[in-house]
Amino acid sequence: MIAGFSFARRLNRHRPMPPPPSRFEIALSWLGLPVYVWQGLGVRRRTHRMAPPPNPGWRQWAGSGKPLRLLVIGDSSAAGVGVATIEESFAGQLPRLLNERCRRPVSVLITGMNSATSGQIRDHVVPHIEPRDFDYIALNIGTNDAKNFHRGNRFCAEFGTLLYAMRARFPGATIIWAGVLDMAHVPALPWPLNRILGIRARLIDTNGKRLCRERGVLAPEPEWRIIRENFSADGFHASAAGYREWAENLATYILELENGAR
Repeated sequence: MIAGFSFARRLNRHRPMPPPPSRFEIALSWLGLPVYVWQGLGVRRRTHRMAPPPNPGWRQWAGSGKPLRLLVIGDSSAAGVGVATIEESFAGQLPRLLNERCRRPVSVLITGMNSATSGQIRDHVVPHIEPRDFDYIALNIGTNDAKNFHRGNRFCAEFGTLLYAMRARFPGATIIWAGVLDMAHVPALPWPLNRILGIRARLIDTNGKRLCRERGVLAPEPEWRIIRENFSADGFHASAAGYREWAENLATYILELENGAR
């Protein structure tokens, strides 16, 4: 835990996270709901809908020593939407980087679902995963809860019970939540839609981090640069470079946890 805390603090010095939204901002986002619907439909018509790459499920890398077992679960970012192959995705690059750095055997189960929300992952994905002894679970969820304008209390109920379900099914695993990207700066979103969704994303991120603290889940602040080359052609999902940057930072975080545990 100490290693993870120091890593999170180091990242915060690079890119401070936006503050939680005020009540005024939350009310303003609801007043902007007609704009959200109008502009959102326009973005949906103009944007090429990208499918996730073929997913083999389990993937393994050879090495020596104690095996490291990973589960990557969540929405389109876990499924790898934005790239052509699973090897270029976050779930493909993270275990490979861990294998290269620690030389241990690494295996990963990829269970990403495009457009999934917290409640959908809780109800339709977690119950169907065999309860293996995962060491780490990378949980990538929350963007669609924000994008779908889920209220704070709905998200807390669905995300909170998702955490309970995962901790009950995988009691020995360290769960790491990725948080929610500040959508105010996503290239695909025009103004003022980006500002409206930025408020909703900050609301989800704030509530999610509070629930993680309460329920024993790690939620480090990611050092992920919101720059054009980190986004795919649709301007919304990550590119291969973006997934690599994300995977590199999480691999460093996991290895610091491993070193702190020994």
